Amino acid sequence: MSSVSFAREAQRTHKLAVAGMLSAVAFVLMYVEFPIPALIPPFIKLDVSDLPELLAAFALGPVWGVVVTLLKNVLFAILHGTSSNYVGELCNFLLGSVFAVTAGIIYHRGKSRKSALLGAIAGAVLMALISVPVNYFVVYPAYVVVYGMPMEAIIGMYQSINPSADNLMKCLVLFNVPFTLCKGLLDVALCFLIYKPLSPILHK
Repeated sequence: MSSVSFAREAQRTHKLAVAGMLSAVAFVLMYVEFPIPALIPPFIKLDVSDLPELLAAFALGPVWGVVVTLLKNVLFAILHGTSSNYVGELCNFLLGSVFAVTAGIIYHRGKSRKSALLGAIAGAVLMALISVPVNYFVVYPAYVVVYGMPMEAIIGMYQSINPSADNLMKCLVLFNVPFTLCKGLLDVALCFLIYKPLSPILHK
């Protein structure tokens, strides 16, 4: 094996190892969630499991961010089980992939702290916007079927916080978009806090 081939193989092995490690961390973080009942209905919970896929997108590339997002949801569905017929895991995968790919592409075009920040913020914003059609056309209609809960009852949970949220689209725009954006920005802030200390592991 030539030195070039050996180096490529070593790099591939390293990426696989890092992606596996980050996927495991993301899987564990999916268990660490809590509701914010005064701001959003309690069935929607806050977690930071998108953080490892953001780290992967920066350190390894946007495709690896998607890999981490996929693996964490597959692990969660297999080891924890699903309560939503995999609709929740699908939503998490779609939105997490948008976050990671957007951040990773913008960062790898410039590879600077500024491009990382711009990419991560753009990813959080796009994830929040994409959450509207994903939830409106896929997630909430599926929840009505899976849980047998009328859409009016779901909307009623939002109205108990803000009476003006009288239809699903208003609920998503008034509550889910800001919530998803803040969730993404929290991941961005944590990423910038820990990326440099973790850099030797992520890039070695």
